[in-house]
Amino acid sequence: MLAKVRQALLYWGYFAAKLSAVGGLMWLLWQGLNAALPEPEYFLRHRVARFAQDLKWTVAILIFWLAGLGLVWLAVHDQRRRCKVCLRRLRMPVERGNWSRPVILSPPEMESICPYGHGALAEPQIHLSTRQDAVWTEHDDDIWQELARTQDRER
Repeated sequence: MLAKVRQALLYWGYFAAKLSAVGGLMWLLWQGLNAALPEPEYFLRHRVARFAQDLKWTVAILIFWLAGLGLVWLAVHDQRRRCKVCLRRLRMPVERGNWSRPVILSPPEMESICPYGHGALAEPQIHLSTRQDAVWTEHDDDIWQELARTQDRER
C-alpha cells in the first residue's frame, strides 16, 4: 500500500514540477514583455490600458497566452505517455484490434509499454460519440510468469 502511495506521489509530483517550470518560464517571459514593450502613450490626457486599447500589447498578450496554453498542453501530453511507476517514456507502440469490426468485437487501440516492464498504456484509436480514456495496465513483478500465462491462454 505504501509503495502505491509513493508511486502516485512521485507521478503527480513530477507533473506538478513540470507545471511549476512552465509557470516560472511564463513569469520570466512576462517580465521580459514588461521590459521590452513600453507603456502605452497617453491619449487626450487619458491613460490608455495595455490590453484591448494598445495593439502592440494586445498582440503580445495574445501570443503570451497561446504560448502558455501550448506549454501546459505539452506538459499534459508528455505526462500521459509516461510510465506510472518509473516515469520513463513509454515505447514500442503496437496496434491491436480489428478495423473491420471496430465497435463490437475488438476495437482498434495503440498499446505502448514501459521499457522496464512495469505496465502498458492502451489508447483507443477509434473515436466514437462517447469519451474513451486510455487504460493503464500494470504488469506483475515477474514478467516471465505473465508471458507464460499468455502462452497458456493461446493453447
